[in-house]
Amino acid sequence: MNEESSSRSLGRTVVAGLVVLVAGYVLLKVVIGIAVAVAGTVAVILAIVAVIWALRVLF
Repeated sequence: MNEESSSRSLGRTVVAGLVVLVAGYVLLKVVIGIAVAVAGTVAVILAIVAVIWALRVLF
């Protein structure tokens, strides 16, 4: 009886560990995606500002 309880507990622990790993992976992908989106937006804004500055200097 005790053996069955510890086996079930070990199984639940393994499943819980897998759930934590998968959730962490998904969360990491989401955070990286948000960071890339923000960096891309900042890069586009900086490029536009650079073009405007260059045109003002040239003309």
